[in-house]
Amino acid sequence: MMFSDFLTHGKSSILVIGVGNAYRGDDAVGLIVAQHLKKQILDHVNILEESTDGSVLMELWKNYDAVIIIDAVCSGAKPGTLHRFNAHTQPIPSKYFHYSTHAFGVAEAIELAKSLNQLPSYLSVYGIEGKCFEVGTGLSTEVNKAMHEVITRIQQDIYFMSSAT
Repeated sequence: MMFSDFLTHGKSSILVIGVGNAYRGDDAVGLIVAQHLKKQILDHVNILEESTDGSVLMELWKNYDAVIIIDAVCSGAKPGTLHRFNAHTQPIPSKYFHYSTHAFGVAEAIELAKSLNQLPSYLSVYGIEGKCFEVGTGLSTEVNKAMHEVITRIQQDIYFMSSAT
C-alpha cells in the first residue's frame, strides 16, 4: 500500500511507536527516536514510547491508518545497519527482534494482526541493527549515528503522508 492510499479511508492521523528497553544499551534506540520526534513532529502525529509486550501494539494502532514502528534488531548485519519493512508486502523476520524482553514482540504482533486482518492500512517498521544489548544505558556510536538517519527518514515519511492529503 502506498502512503497516499491510507488517506482515502477518511482518517489522517499517524502513529509513531518507539519500542525498546531503556536499560539494555542499544535496545533503547526506538524509545530515544520517539523522544526526539516528540520535539519535532506536527500535531496530527501521535508518538508513543513502548516497552511492553507486543500484543499491546495491536491495541495502540487499531484507530490509525498509518503506523511507523522503530525498534532495535539483531540480524547479524553490521551495527547501525538500517532495515525497513512494509508489513503489507513482506513478512517481519521475528529472528531480527529476538532481543525483546517479551516472548511476543513486534514481529509476532504484526503477523498476528495480519492474520486477523487487523493491520493498519500502512504499517512500516524501521529496525536499527544493534551492537550492545547488555544491561546499561547509552547507545553505541554506530546505533547513535543510524538513529539520526532514521529520524530524518521518518520525518520525510510523515511529511509525504501529510502532504498527500
